[in-house]
Amino acid sequence: MKLTTKGRYAVTAMLDLALHASDKPISLADISARQDISLSYLEQLFSKLRRQGLVDSVRGPGGGYRLSRECASIHVAAVIDAVNESVDATGCQGSNGCQGGEICLTHHLWTDLSKQIHGFLMNITLADLVARRDVQSLARQQVRKTSAVAPLNFVS
Repeated sequence: MKLTTKGRYAVTAMLDLALHASDKPISLADISARQDISLSYLEQLFSKLRRQGLVDSVRGPGGGYRLSRECASIHVAAVIDAVNESVDATGCQGSNGCQGGEICLTHHLWTDLSKQIHGFLMNITLADLVARRDVQSLARQQVRKTSAVAPLNFVS
């Protein structure tokens, strides 16, 4: 299975946003510092996430991003889909041409696996991830490491 950096980073950034949700928007610079993701890369990702209605942007001083709805209603698969990423376990990357223009013997097996993975990710929300103790512990470590002042408002 191949899930590229784009999908992984989008989920990581959205989880960071959910973990640090507060009354004020969260800047991409803060997410960049905590998650060690390039600011310009985050800008590209959040442009797509905003267009898909997963985040809202706030302009001006103190601006940034917020989740557009409760994290319990944002599924991991929706985040991956929003950045035009697919979970594709086939070797042909969806082109149906893994053997000189022909599909291979196991193509349908890998296609079915990709559907199972997508279904699995459709059953996990940002709230599910925020509620995990390991995620909360790592988030606290990141805050200490980056000396960020944003509070952690974990949603259960």
